[in-house]
Amino acid sequence: MGYIDAHVHVWTQDAEKYPLAGNYSVEDVRPPLFLPEDILSHARPCGVERVVLVQMSYYGFDNRYMLDVMRDYDGVFSGIAVVDVEAERPDDEMRRLSKEGVRGFRVQPRGDMGRWLDGTGYERFAATPVIVDHLCRIGAGQPIVDKDIDALCALAQYPQVMVKVSAFYALGAKKPPYTDLDPLIRRVYEAFGAERLMWASDCPYQVQDEHSYAASVDLVEKRLDFLSEQEREQLLGGTAAAFFFNR
Repeated sequence: MGYIDAHVHVWTQDAEKYPLAGNYSVEDVRPPLFLPEDILSHARPCGVERVVLVQMSYYGFDNRYMLDVMRDYDGVFSGIAVVDVEAERPDDEMRRLSKEGVRGFRVQPRGDMGRWLDGTGYERFAATPVIVDHLCRIGAGQPIVDKDIDALCALAQYPQVMVKVSAFYALGAKKPPYTDLDPLIRRVYEAFGAERLMWASDCPYQVQDEHSYAASVDLVEKRLDFLSEQEREQLLGGTAAAFFFNR
């Protein structure tokens, strides 16, 4: 069924039906909207037929807009929700959202990074699948250095950990065709294998300024010469299909 984009945010200007979280105002929302039609207009010409939505921070713990999009485009969108881990029973909300098609939950550390899993809403299950977003943002605000790559690759010892090869616009030189990211991606591929990697755009941010959706796809589809054709297909859809759509 074509490729899968494993990380996209969407939102609407209808703040009456889908109010912004209390810490956001309309002026904070940039771009002012990014609808499902918008992502599909970029994705489909590049062979991307399905998309994993990630709950947008503008909506806080209110996942309704994402769920409505998933219902309106049945089979096209899957979802990663955000829940309040400080709530009395976050597990109940997670079960409810799972019944509505959500296939993952975003964990966003706050405060002391050394204790970010100590909240009452977290429990520890060694078999829980974990997906690291955006190559762990190595090279996002600092140079790409071996110690950071080593730390990410060390997680490959845990078989349930996967990595999104994504957000190229934000990493390294931050310029298409993004080939400066080749050594980083190669190292991560050698550690995890293609079956534990999934490509994603991180739209709408991938389609701004000199960046384009096609350039993000092209890096995996045409430029990473250490990948076989089968491995390209795995990164561009196979891994995400197995986790987000075939369950």
